[in-house]
Amino acid sequence: MPSRRVFIVEDSPVIRANLIDTLEELTPVSVVGWSDGEAGALAWLAEHPDGWDLLIVDLFLKQGSGLGVLQACKHRPAERKLVVFSNYATIDLRMKCMELRADAVFDKSNEIDGLIDFCSHLPDGAQAAPVA
Repeated sequence: MPSRRVFIVEDSPVIRANLIDTLEELTPVSVVGWSDGEAGALAWLAEHPDGWDLLIVDLFLKQGSGLGVLQACKHRPAERKLVVFSNYATIDLRMKCMELRADAVFDKSNEIDGLIDFCSHLPDGAQAAPVA
C-alpha cells in the first residue's frame, strides 16, 4: 500500500512522538516532518509545496496558531488533506476550522480512532509528486 506523506504541527514533544509512532505503525503514512509552531510550519510548507499529502495541525502551538496554518493552506489542491487534532475541539472551533477548509477535526482526548481511520482511508489521489 502506498505511503502518504504527513507533516505534523504539534508543540508537545510527547504527543508528537506518540502520534508519529502510532500513525506510522497503524496506517499507511510516513511522517516527512514536523513543526512546533506556526512560523516553522509555514516555512516548511513554502519550501515543500508538493512534499505532503496530509497535514495534521494542533490549534494551540508554542508560537502562533494552528488557525494561521489552516488559513495559509486554505487554497491548497483538493487532493491535499488537512485535519485538526486538538484538545480544544469545541463546536465553535470546529466550525471555524471547517470554514478554513479543514477536512476533519478530531479531539485528542477521545477521537484518536477517528484520526487513525481517516489516515487509513486516504484516497489514492491524495499522494502528490515526490519531493525534489
